[in-house]
Amino acid sequence: MGLQRDSMTNSLKLAFRNILKRKGYSLLNIAGLTIGMSCCLLIFHYVSYEKSYDKFEPGANQIVRVRLDSYQKGVLAYKSATSYPAIGPAMKKDFPEVENYCRLIDDNLLLSNENQNKKFSENKGYYADPSSVDIFGLHFIKGNPHTALNGPDKIILSETTAKKYFENGDALGKTLVNRNGSHVQPFEITGIYKDFPSNSHLIINYLVSYATLGAELKAEGDTSNASETQWGWYDFYTYIQLKPGIHYQQLEAKLPAFCNKYINSRDWQKTNRNHDELHLIPMSDIHLYSNYNQEAEVNGNGQAVSFLFLIAIFIICIAWINYINLATARSVERAKEVGVRKVLGALRASLIRQFLTESFVLNFVSLIISLIIFFMLLHPFDFFTGRDNYTGVALTGDYWLIFLGLFIAGTVLSGLYPAFVLSGFKPVLVLKGAFKNTASGLLLRKSLIVAQFVTSVVLIAGTIIVYQQLNYMRNQSIGADINQTLVLKGPQTIDDSLYQNIYQPFKTAVLRQPDVKSISTSTSVPGDEIYWTNSWKKYGDQQSTSVTLYNLGVDYDFIPSYKIQLLAGRNFSEQFGTDKKAVIFNENAVKLLGFKDAASAVNQKVVNGGDDTLTIIGVTANFHQLGLQKIIDPMVIRLRPSNSNFYSVKVNASNAQNTIASLKSLWNNYFPKDPFDYFFLDESFGEQYKADLLFGKVFGVFAFLAILIACFGLLGLSAYNVLQRTKEIGIRKVLGASVQSILVLLSFDFLKLILISFLLAIPAGWFIMNLWLEDYAYRINITWWVFAVAGCLSLLIAVITISAQAIKAALSNPVRSLRTE
Repeated sequence: MGLQRDSMTNSLKLAFRNILKRKGYSLLNIAGLTIGMSCCLLIFHYVSYEKSYDKFEPGANQIVRVRLDSYQKGVLAYKSATSYPAIGPAMKKDFPEVENYCRLIDDNLLLSNENQNKKFSENKGYYADPSSVDIFGLHFIKGNPHTALNGPDKIILSETTAKKYFENGDALGKTLVNRNGSHVQPFEITGIYKDFPSNSHLIINYLVSYATLGAELKAEGDTSNASETQWGWYDFYTYIQLKPGIHYQQLEAKLPAFCNKYINSRDWQKTNRNHDELHLIPMSDIHLYSNYNQEAEVNGNGQAVSFLFLIAIFIICIAWINYINLATARSVERAKEVGVRKVLGALRASLIRQFLTESFVLNFVSLIISLIIFFMLLHPFDFFTGRDNYTGVALTGDYWLIFLGLFIAGTVLSGLYPAFVLSGFKPVLVLKGAFKNTASGLLLRKSLIVAQFVTSVVLIAGTIIVYQQLNYMRNQSIGADINQTLVLKGPQTIDDSLYQNIYQPFKTAVLRQPDVKSISTSTSVPGDEIYWTNSWKKYGDQQSTSVTLYNLGVDYDFIPSYKIQLLAGRNFSEQFGTDKKAVIFNENAVKLLGFKDAASAVNQKVVNGGDDTLTIIGVTANFHQLGLQKIIDPMVIRLRPSNSNFYSVKVNASNAQNTIASLKSLWNNYFPKDPFDYFFLDESFGEQYKADLLFGKVFGVFAFLAILIACFGLLGLSAYNVLQRTKEIGIRKVLGASVQSILVLLSFDFLKLILISFLLAIPAGWFIMNLWLEDYAYRINITWWVFAVAGCLSLLIAVITISAQAIKAALSNPVRSLRTE
């Protein structure tokens, strides 16, 4: 035991002695390994957070969400994250695999406290079944979680929301008042829960009891109990809690028969050749793998996260490749050391242990430094990635284990090959000076250099393509002018019968402002997903089938204000009293209903919902209601001059602050009971690209660092190449060789490898980036010049890296070079 301890101590002493003896070599390796490990840890931190969504509850893996695919005329019309309210109860009744269910539906409220001194427009809450408390694992601070959402007119608040309305959050048992027109609805606060974690696909600031929705619909004249029985109203998020041991795919396999029983067997589905499919997605997969219509929040991109995970592996592998290359390149230098130690009786096993110890020490030192850098950069990195409020763990346990496994595997494997190569030298040949680098060793180093620069070219090309796609999405015309548009969220406290008497004077006052160009109203604005859908078909055509169109309600000024192009027909006009029974279609709606072209659709009659007949008076060019990640939906634009959802004010941006102040003053005069809530439309629309922009930033930074690490290896290899050819360079210079010829001599082999890397990188890069682009409905085409630029940049980086050593060798005194030999 003592001998083994002494042997290990000696190995460590020799390892530190060799590391300190070759300071330049050691620093280069430590720098590369440190950057590689630090980058790997930071990327793992990012990936760990993205993968942690909705996993904060022990039973989260047994919760799935039901989503809907709707086919019309046999063609997929839409994929929605929402579904019908009757699905949850029916699944609970039909399937023993279902433990429980809950439904959520968006609930936008204008709330004020009892004293009316604090009022806010709230849009991050839902009508929810009582079971949602248990399914989402809400942690109650006050109130009874089992009864809090029982019965109508009950509301529970997050801790932060409670403090917004009441001092110290003391809200339990008190009342919040919701105002909708002249209707005043008091809600009893029956619970306060801890703020929902940020790594959730839902933001839940409050929940209103589901029975409240039923009572509201009944008060409006609903006699069908629609919130429980509807199979056509698909605005509900339905979550299913599975019994322990049940995998969601077991239940999903039964859903086709379930759809046929409850949905597809209905006469209106058969008549229109429509059918629905239901699918399940685990709640923990929603953030990264669900980008359908009517998502609760903007989700992430699972493919992008997987790409970053692979980049982390590539970066750390590049650092280890550098170590292998530099260690084997130094084999000639260390051959005499091995030969002498073998002559003195050293066994091969002890030499292998020695070289592995050196590898471990270098990697361990790099690990310690990289951990220090990682924790120092953690908060700046979170700020950089837009998560400056994140207070969770640096890495989840799984990712620490992955990193530890990588570290051990990388340390052993990167040390093992050089150890076996160096320990296998024959002492007789080495001491006679007959030893040279083997062909197999040279082939390995060349292969590793090629692998490094294939990765570098792919990363450079990938960075260019990512930024091209992001610029395309941000700068491409969406078919509507959203610049210099200030959007006001409309009033909610004005009764419909009084609305026009207040809005028209307000509109006149707004238009008198010197920096206001126009004002228009609409039910939605670009960037705001449209939930208002219904069925349409051609009038009088027995062969025509109903299709689902997305409805946008506007006033007379909306289309000209947004500069939306009319392909045929005209805009709505107050001069035509018949326009109340008129509609405007977009190109996709015209095509879906089977009209030949835009012109042929004008003046044609269409039927909405089976009984309301309207006339198409115009057709607009397609415009993007949502970001370019998604297709343009078939849309019908309807005249709704009395809607008050959004006011779009075109302003002079150079004097925006004064204009906002003037508008706020007018707002408080005309709508004193409503909060003044506004946003700039271009900024709001750009929020849809938040996840893509973040991926672009992170990808670009780590691609640069990966290339930097590859350059460290190239720098070290070129330095040792020069060292090994010192005598040759001296002789060539004595014989009259020029600096340029020596430079070409020393650079040619490396540049040849980089050219091979470039040729291999083109198909690999095209395949990988084309795979990434498939997530976008509207995307760029990958052009040849991207890879040409990536190849030229790689070549330039390599030339600069190699030239530093080559020029130094070419300019050295040949007498001194020959004397060293």
